[in-house]
Amino acid sequence: MSSQASAKRGWAEQKIIREIMLFLHSNGVGTSRAVRIYKTYGADAVQLISENPYRLARDIRGIGFRTADQIAGKLGIERTALIRVRAGIAYALTEAMDEGNCGLPAEELISLTQTLLEVPVELVETALGLELEGGAVIADDLEGRRCVFLAGLYRAEREIAEKLKALAIGRPPWPAIDAAKAIPWVEQRTKLVLADSQREAVRVALVSKVLVTTGGPGVGKTTLVNSILKILLAKTTAIALCAPTGRAAKRLSESTGLEAKTIHRLLETDPRTGSFRRNEDAPLDCDLLVVDETSMVDVPLMRAVLRALPTRAALLLIGDVDQLPSVGPGQVLADIIASGAVPVVRLTEVFRQAAESRIVTNAHRINQGLMPDLATVDGGDFYFVDAVDAEDGVRKLPAIVQDRIPKRFGLDPIRDIQVLCPMNRGGLGARSLNIELQNALNPPGEARIERFGWTFCPGDKVMQIENDYDKEVYNGDLGVVSRLDMEESKLTADFEGREVVYGFAELDGLVLAYATTIHKSQGSEYPAVVIPLTTQHYPMLQRNLLYTGVTRGKRLVVFVGQRKALVIAVKGAQARRRWSKLREWLSCSSTGPEFD
Repeated sequence: MSSQASAKRGWAEQKIIREIMLFLHSNGVGTSRAVRIYKTYGADAVQLISENPYRLARDIRGIGFRTADQIAGKLGIERTALIRVRAGIAYALTEAMDEGNCGLPAEELISLTQTLLEVPVELVETALGLELEGGAVIADDLEGRRCVFLAGLYRAEREIAEKLKALAIGRPPWPAIDAAKAIPWVEQRTKLVLADSQREAVRVALVSKVLVTTGGPGVGKTTLVNSILKILLAKTTAIALCAPTGRAAKRLSESTGLEAKTIHRLLETDPRTGSFRRNEDAPLDCDLLVVDETSMVDVPLMRAVLRALPTRAALLLIGDVDQLPSVGPGQVLADIIASGAVPVVRLTEVFRQAAESRIVTNAHRINQGLMPDLATVDGGDFYFVDAVDAEDGVRKLPAIVQDRIPKRFGLDPIRDIQVLCPMNRGGLGARSLNIELQNALNPPGEARIERFGWTFCPGDKVMQIENDYDKEVYNGDLGVVSRLDMEESKLTADFEGREVVYGFAELDGLVLAYATTIHKSQGSEYPAVVIPLTTQHYPMLQRNLLYTGVTRGKRLVVFVGQRKALVIAVKGAQARRRWSKLREWLSCSSTGPEFD
């Protein structure tokens, strides 16, 4: 082809791209998302979007129903159009998924869709019928109620159950090991005497292809896991270790002395698609896969882990089932344990050394529905600072973080102390406390950038709030802003020694993190945690939330607030149930209707 012809073609391509960009910009889509749309749809983008703008919510990462709905409105699509209501079914199920559900009872789904879209109920029923016919959603019975699931999540739960049941009847890949000899050998090596419950767990682990180990703080999960790994390493077993977050993976490395990765890194995320390179066709190379902090693993991630597990390999799941369930859909660890389909070791005995920590003993009390012991002890590690109400709490909390804890315990207020809130909203919520704490600990100076409702300055503590596979920073990772470059419009943050650069337009993925929610702190530990707690937090006052918050503190836990809020949380029933079929799949002998 002549250079003239290729220049012509290049110019024509540029013209198409310009037209697409113009079309998208005029419909309120920013440049970075517009580029993503062009990469997905190519030259037909305008035509495809004009025909059905709701496909954007399905196909493009970062575009939801609301954005697609705005574009549809601008294109003149009626609010009662069937393509809108059909897309609304998936939108309602996605909203339910954000609450941790894999599906919803049909009548709840219809009612939710009707509320979200403001359309007549008959239209929703018609649209649901069409979506079921098209296979985008699947109906099935769950605990005697007709439920509707997003097809992907429905299949994922069924696949998890099939793979776990196959593991449960399989034999481990290592040669037979005599536990009677191995246990004394490992005790001699570690200089630690195992308790009876731990010995039994080692025996089960050595003959099982899948094992779940659960228990609270101080019950010896780490000692148990290390004993199992030492025995298997002596038999030259190839072991891979992973955890859902960077901080949890780091802790797993420190406690085992072996390399541990985040699940995303172990499975090798493809930044372009967000999917994993490791799967059935390219499995991991290991004889045993260890997953820590399994309570945080949601349905899609557990399916990905099981897909990447080699056929020969065994699986060890470790976690604390009484903590909050995953942020994403499902309650995988709780369902696996409750199903009785795989061997479970539940460690309950708190070891003597751990029993000296009030953090540990109070965490167990909270978990049993008992009030923690709040008596002040000199040199203790658990305190309750009374505040009359939320306003009083907002006055007291910054001084505790800035002065009282650093003076008494020698801790750094930014690096070592983490404020953990039951919720984001309200005077004692993470959002407004971040602004209070920023003003106290790192007041904004000349060098500052204001974006997406936050002011960022060098020295600020920040958290990544969505997975960014290109930058390799993930939801919940903590960093510190190291510099701002106003000319280049760039912010650099240091994440545990690794520098990550953000364009100012990308700062919607970052928030201040002097305070964060207890949900976001899962899988992390901090030298000191400060937990504000008042009746203002009423919607979130649940036992597992409190328990998760308390177990984040290594050396110090301080509550600031009202004792009656603590009573409500401790006495409160556990969180509402999640609609998920995994437990049923695991418990039943067949795995239900076949869908491809």
